[in-house]
Amino acid sequence: MDLHGIGYSNIRLPNDQKSYIYTYDSRINTFPEEVFVHEFLHSLERILMEYGYDIPQLHDNEKYGYKEQRLVGLKQWYNDYMTCNITTSNGSKTGLDPIVYNLKPSHESNFKYAVELDFSKEPQNIIEEIKGLLENIFNMFGKKQTIEQN
Repeated sequence: MDLHGIGYSNIRLPNDQKSYIYTYDSRINTFPEEVFVHEFLHSLERILMEYGYDIPQLHDNEKYGYKEQRLVGLKQWYNDYMTCNITTSNGSKTGLDPIVYNLKPSHESNFKYAVELDFSKEPQNIIEEIKGLLENIFNMFGKKQTIEQN
């Protein structure tokens, strides 16, 4: 989940050789959306931990009696984790505290160098795409210098 210490979830997509290794195949894959749900839950888990909440680790499913099932994977674990409906050894319920759905990341540095996207201005060719990329890079460095100077 952590990419160079900045907290982004990383989901790997097919490579340039058009490999279909990551496409759904019922003999291989279970619950194909699972990777997206899993990485998103890591983001929510991280936010709650930064705010000091004591929650189960996302990878502790077996500790709470959840096993991966054919075709649906850990769907029940993720559902119970998201709804704070995991039964603990003493009978209480645990999981993600519902407040997580209203919180933003606790560190302002997560927003310092955000790049505003304008989806109405999609590049029409490779030249426009490269130009837009360079503009974003120069704008980011310009903001960085302004922030560091203040």
